[in-house]
Amino acid sequence: MPMREGKAREIYIVVSGEMMAMYAANNICKGILKFAEAGGIRLAGLICNSRQVDNETDMIEHFADRLGSHMIHFIPRDNMVQRPEINRKIVIEFEPDHPQADEYRTLAKKMEENDNFVIPKPLEINELEKLLIDYGIGGRN
Repeated sequence: MPMREGKAREIYIVVSGEMMAMYAANNICKGILKFAEAGGIRLAGLICNSRQVDNETDMIEHFADRLGSHMIHFIPRDNMVQRPEINRKIVIEFEPDHPQADEYRTLAKKMEENDNFVIPKPLEINELEKLLIDYGIGGRN
């Protein structure tokens, strides 16, 4: 809805190497493409919120490249995130000196300095499935 109403300018997609997350990210790119000319929105990059999938970094970097974009940051999986959530806080507020808090600070800095905004080139379903097989399921272990 924000894309359709012209309320979004730069879109960051949070994705993991899981199949459904990548399908969803690709579909969001289709939406960006649809509204890019009229609304001026652009894909600013992918943020990998790791689920510890095999070859996840390489897979998301390749996916981003195929979209014509980049992976702006890889957030490693850390169970620390769950403790602040149950306390209705964010990691930086809950435990500001934890390494996971530094990951979010680094991401924020990268986003602030980012000027790589593109109209994405979404993948056809067969291309996306091949990428998942090549890097994930059937993978490069």
